[in-house]
Amino acid sequence: MAQYGGKELAEAFRTVRTNTIKIAEEIPEDKYSFRAAPDTRSVAQLLAHIGVATRFQSHVHVNRVTDMTTVNFGALFQEFVAEGSRPRSKAELVALLKSEGDAFANYLQGLDDAFLSEAVRLPPGAQPPSKTRFEMFLSAKEHEMHHRGQLMLIERILGIVPHLTRQMQERMAAMNASAPAQR
Repeated sequence: MAQYGGKELAEAFRTVRTNTIKIAEEIPEDKYSFRAAPDTRSVAQLLAHIGVATRFQSHVHVNRVTDMTTVNFGALFQEFVAEGSRPRSKAELVALLKSEGDAFANYLQGLDDAFLSEAVRLPPGAQPPSKTRFEMFLSAKEHEMHHRGQLMLIERILGIVPHLTRQMQERMAAMNASAPAQR
């Protein structure tokens, strides 16, 4: 089995964050107030949420929390919501995504297998009742990819073909152009 540790987590997270930043750069700033539906986050709010979301994982793991019942979720989320709600320009949001992404990826890169293997007990009723730190770090990437999917749909609504779609279309066109003619 191939080894997947801190270095690989960091590389995978950097790829995800790079794609999120590309989307943030491609959506015009005058569309940052756009909401796909009532009672949803605007583009700006979604980008800010993504920007600060890794702070939760950082808090848990930098502080070596082993039992999630010891975490003051109310205070943490109040802090994250306040930071995520602060008005920012497009340039400030892109800078936030870059700086927070770099900090998180750099942290991941230095993690060893022993730390990644440590179990963290989850709150009562959670299934499974515990997860390894490795599993918890994967959730940060999964969370961002979930919201990036929302952003890609928003791009389509705004008439923008997402960069990942354009890249795939270019690869397909190149493959079709180099394929032998069918008889």
